[in-house]
Amino acid sequence: MTPAGRRRALTSDTSSRHDPESRAAARHFGRRRFLTVTAAAAALAFSTNLPARGASGVAELDAARIPSDPFTLGIASGDPLPGSVLLWTRLAPVPYEPGGGLPEQYVVVEWEVASDERFSLPVRSGTTIAHPEYNHSLHIEVDGLEPDRVYYYRFRTGAWISETGRTRTAPATASAAAKLTYAAVACQAYHDGYFTVHRHLAQDDVDVVLHLGDYLYEYAVNSAGGARDYTDRKLPDFFNREVMTLDDYRLRYALYKSDPDLRAAHARHPFVVTWDDHETENNYAGDISENNDPPQEFLLRRAAAYRAHWENQPLRSAQMPSGADMRLYRRLQWGSLAQFDVLDTRQYRSDQAYRDTKHAPGPESDDPARTLTGAAQESWLIDGWGASQALWNVMAQQVCFSQRKLELGAEAKMSMDAWDGYRASRRRVLDGAKAAGVENLVVMTGDVHVGYAFDIKEDFDDPASATLGTEFVATSVASGRDGVARPSNWDTYLKANPHLKFYDGRRGYVRVALDRRTARADFRTVSAVTTPGAPITTAASFVTEAGNPGIEPV
Repeated sequence: MTPAGRRRALTSDTSSRHDPESRAAARHFGRRRFLTVTAAAAALAFSTNLPARGASGVAELDAARIPSDPFTLGIASGDPLPGSVLLWTRLAPVPYEPGGGLPEQYVVVEWEVASDERFSLPVRSGTTIAHPEYNHSLHIEVDGLEPDRVYYYRFRTGAWISETGRTRTAPATASAAAKLTYAAVACQAYHDGYFTVHRHLAQDDVDVVLHLGDYLYEYAVNSAGGARDYTDRKLPDFFNREVMTLDDYRLRYALYKSDPDLRAAHARHPFVVTWDDHETENNYAGDISENNDPPQEFLLRRAAAYRAHWENQPLRSAQMPSGADMRLYRRLQWGSLAQFDVLDTRQYRSDQAYRDTKHAPGPESDDPARTLTGAAQESWLIDGWGASQALWNVMAQQVCFSQRKLELGAEAKMSMDAWDGYRASRRRVLDGAKAAGVENLVVMTGDVHVGYAFDIKEDFDDPASATLGTEFVATSVASGRDGVARPSNWDTYLKANPHLKFYDGRRGYVRVALDRRTARADFRTVSAVTTPGAPITTAASFVTEAGNPGIEPV
């Protein structure tokens, strides 16, 4: 039997699930847990043979020889700062081939930023190199821009010009920004349906999009695209298996990013992304895999997943991974109106309590030594609140923060994968927010494929206790297929959790509008994702007043 806290006993030789290179690297380091990032990084070098960042001993590819559009995966921008934006693209004329259909040669790419869509008012431009070692991805940190401005951008190589993207900078840090509208999305299993939600999001007037994790899923996608049930195309067979290797993850990102609705959302809005579990493996915790693979092998897989994530997302150089480690938690400002603390609740967490089963809280889950964020990230979060000058403090993270009883009764079971399984960790965070004087806390969450609105309570078991903040949970883009407005447990959840003010099981996103007086959340839902083109409606709207925590329906 595996140690307490592990998910299940080993039942088979898990080494067969890994590629030969990873198994060889694991043997090189022996059957032990990696204790340092350095060891994991060294093992990754054995499995992928990747050089240092930016190194390339290969020749230049004449871009004029690229025979078809290399911008098949679209363009994106992210992490807006007052004078800077991050621009992303990846060259892949044949996206469903390893290497994207390009040889192991570097490609010179031009980029442009302008104040207008016709590029008659250029403001910045340059050239850069798409290295094969990074799957011909580009991460351009454009500086010297004006705060609080909309810009347009595009890329060019050879005879090919990308589509035009729209992005924006944040207001100056000390400025009294009057308003901000952002959207939150999560959980977009390709095989569960179309990304219709992203098509509607692309047409919405928001300043920035928070992607709260499960951007992709590691599960197999059959030739018909699962629930999409394609009749006009057939996906390659290599998608019909769980992803394990660096090439697997890269190709899975290519599948997702070739979706036209997701491309449209990225081209229209800057994204702030964080991950959850499925970007690597379902419900992993730190270096502990779902299936209890030897940690030295799982860290190889994690390193491949983290590298592919960075290559395929609009992330800055500070987020570039080193082996199996990637500093994804970070902080962004929107003038003095809002501070965004973007968390990573997967990489540093203790293993789930009670073998990750639904369970009532007990000594194991309440152990104060257990953590969801890790000590360093927890301190960074609380210290950042102490220094915050923002009116609204928005914590963008992955799993349900508020207590969520799954049944009625005093000994009701809860999810050990969410903050309910790490109650001491949650208590430290809430105590830290109070000590820092945070009055307007807004927690943004994904993961559970439904929409929730919670009052965050001082004591979740006492409805009369003080309300400390608000949690808005974004339902999924596609995961869970179509869903229904009232799932079968709707009545039970509302009765068991008096602080739960809204519950909807359809697909969609949350749009939040902040100003100096209120935060308004609109839960936007579609009727179906298993067929394309469903219309979008607002299922419910709620408002919370600055200085008066707690939500009220509009």
